[in-house]
This record gives sequence, C-alpha cells and structure tokens, in this order.
Amino acid sequence: MENVLKEITPKSIDYSQWYVDVIRKADMVDYSPVKGFMVMKPYSYRVWEFIQAAMNTRFRATGHENAYFPLLIPEHLLQREAKHVEGFSAEVAWVTHGGSELLAERLAVRPTSETIVGAMYSKWIQSYRDLPVLMNQWSNVVRWEKSTRPFLRTTEFLWQEGHTVHRTADEAERETRQQLEIYREVIEGELAIPVVAGVKSAGERFAGAVETYTLEALMSDGRALQIATSHFLGQNFARAFDIQFLDEDGTLKYGWTTSWGSSTRMIGGLIMVHGDDRGLRMPPRVAPIQVVIIPIGRGADGKAVHARCRALADELGSIARVRLDDRPEYTPGYKYNDWEMRGVPLRIEVGPRDLKAEQVVIARRDTGQKTTVALAELPSTVARLLDEVQQELFRQASEYRGRETYTISRCQEADAHGYRGFFRGGWCGSEACADSLKIETGMTIRCLPLEPESNQASCAMCGATSRQQVLLARAY
Repeated sequence: MENVLKEITPKSIDYSQWYVDVIRKADMVDYSPVKGFMVMKPYSYRVWEFIQAAMNTRFRATGHENAYFPLLIPEHLLQREAKHVEGFSAEVAWVTHGGSELLAERLAVRPTSETIVGAMYSKWIQSYRDLPVLMNQWSNVVRWEKSTRPFLRTTEFLWQEGHTVHRTADEAERETRQQLEIYREVIEGELAIPVVAGVKSAGERFAGAVETYTLEALMSDGRALQIATSHFLGQNFARAFDIQFLDEDGTLKYGWTTSWGSSTRMIGGLIMVHGDDRGLRMPPRVAPIQVVIIPIGRGADGKAVHARCRALADELGSIARVRLDDRPEYTPGYKYNDWEMRGVPLRIEVGPRDLKAEQVVIARRDTGQKTTVALAELPSTVARLLDEVQQELFRQASEYRGRETYTISRCQEADAHGYRGFFRGGWCGSEACADSLKIETGMTIRCLPLEPESNQASCAMCGATSRQQVLLARAY
C-alpha cells in the first residue's frame, strides 16, 4: 500500500502537484487536445450533478425556471454595456468564419450571458404584469485564460447563471441577497465548505454591476477561493438593452436586473478544503459512492463472503450509494487505498470471521476510525455515520479556517503568517490602497464581510481612519 500512496505528492512538499495528483489518481479529469480545456470524467461529473440537483430544488422553490440561451453572441451586443465589455475583452474568444466564409460580424463565444439575455428580455417584457422574470441556465462558458488549473481556472468551464428582472430596486436587491443565501446553503450544507459572505470592493466588482456579493472560502494552503457571486446590476443593463415596462401608473420604466453564478470551481474548492495526503475526502451528500464494500477471503470461505457482501450491497442500496468491490485481480490492501484516494466516506470490510460473528468492520474516511458493527445494526449505523462524516468534515474545515483567520492592524503583519489565511483589517475605502496592497503583498480585498467581527480604527494599508472592515487574502 505504501507504494501506491507515494503516487500522491504530499501537500507540504508541493501543494500544486498534490492537487494535480489527487484529481488524476482519483480519475476525475483528463486533459483534452486543446490547452486549457479539461474532460470531466464520470466521477467528477456526478459531483456536479448532485450540486445541480441541490441548487435546482432551491431555485424552483423560489420561483426560478431553467432556460437556455445561445453560445454565440454578436459583437454589437457585447459592446452595448461599456464597463461589461471592458471587463471581459481580454478573455473573449471570437468566431470569425462560418466554414470558409468570413462573417460580416464577429461572434463572441459566451464569456457570460448578460448581453444575450438582455437582448431577449427587451423583447419579452412589455408590462409590469410580465415581472418579475426569474430564469437560470446551466451551460458552459469560455474565457481565454493564460494559466489554467483543472476546476479552478480553465478556458472552458461549466456553470449556472441566473438572470432576473424586477419592478423595483428593492425587489432586485432582495433577489441578489436571496440567491447568495441559496449558494451558502448548498456550499456549506452539501459541500461542507464554510464561507464568508460579503460585498466586493469597487475594484473587485463584476464588470457592469452596481454591487457584487460574494462567498469566500479558505483553502487548505491558506489561499482564498471566490466560490460564488451574486450581482445587483441596477438599471445598467436595462438601459443598455432597453428593458422597459409600462408600469401600473401608465409610465414607461426601466427594469432592475440581477445576475448570479457558480461553477465547477466549487469542485476544486471541495478537493482543496477536504483532501489530504491520501487523496480525496468526499462529503457524503455529494459523494458519487458513499459506501464501498470489500469482501476478504478466498476459496470456499471467500465464496460465502462474496455472496453475503452482494446481499449487503442490495440491502444498503436503499439508503446509500453503494459499490461492491469484488475485483479478483486486486488485493484488499490495494482496494482500501484505491477507495481512500477517491474519498469514499465509508468502507465496509467483511471476512470469514466477520461472517461467522454476524458482524462487519466499518472504516471512516474522514477520521480513519474503524468500528465493528453487528449486521442487524448495519443499515441504521451506516445512515448515522454518513451524517456524522458530513458534519465532521464541515467542523474540521471551520476549525481550520478559525485557526487561520487573523486580525491585523497593518497588512505587513500578515508576513509573519506567510500570507497564509484570512486577514481581517480596516480599510479607508481608497482603491489606491487596495492597489498598493496587491502590489506589495500579493493580497487582495476579498470582501467587506456582511457580518464583520470587529471594527478596526485605522486602514491596514495607509493608517488613515478606517471606514469598514475588510477580509484580505492571497487568492486563486
């Protein structure tokens, strides 16, 4: 088993290589022939399907419907919101030919869909009776990245993006905050990743937005990951795309719009928050396989063990996602390591002596703890342990974030911690200070927390009077 474990580079030696080793050895992705484009293999795509299901349930409960908008966007549409196009211009991929024919107008490969959605909404919305419009789409986008890393930053990635139009600014603002809380529910409840909710500074705001709300998570290397965002767009896009409605008082008004999105970046966050030097540790709620059963034994005893394991797999299949590993060509030790690497929450070991004693051994991936369980108690024990593993992973991640969150009065104090972690400090509100912070320390203002823990009297960058607390970190 030690030889297999050496295939994963320890985090402490090379974190980036550890990350790549884990996703490759766990059979999550492969690299495509086009640089920056990844192939999501079934094991990782199943996680994405669980995320989709959790979000769709919540989206539909709040009145949102799924739709689909085109992949290609005419250049003139992209140009209609100046700040928006400026923010994405360096990342846009363009289609210039249809077959061998030069197109009269370039077509942008969707970097985000506010422009094409806005063009359609301007056709569909005529009256206040048409509002609110609450739509979401699951799709892919392309942003031409110079440096890529699977899940975290790839040229093409999968995501969901919601786009809504409202009658009033208050309604749109409530929508923006509501969707942020839905993201928090899914990320903390399903992925077991604790997050800090906050508002982006002007310099970090989504291009064209009036306000951007964000959820920031701390990875196990001490870097931050922006894991979901929700944008209050005001009337910027409504004016750019002429989204108007005749209100009840007979006057023509512009709508108030929002957009909000999350992506397969969440899977990268899950890997980095929970993974260890043995590989993945999957939160049970999104684990493609929750329980693996490994029979131990050969000959006549082995046949009896295998038969009982198949019966156990059928029995547990009604309460969990179960895999029976009866591959004859591999030893039990190899199988233990293989499924640990893939992060399966529970492993059930069954040998001849266990069979005679009417018991099994259950090993937890999160703690490594082994427990002997009577067969009569197995279903209830499995259900309980899956819930305990889910809660334990969230507890461990929260505890780590707490240990690695520091309150500082000057940004240089973060050097003592190797710039690893979250740093809470004061900010005068000057974007010049935010720019110098990035140049001097590599940190950025991740957000202005919605629930600040304390008030700093002075700006951590320049020492002037602080206007608000900010969360600082180096980030992906």
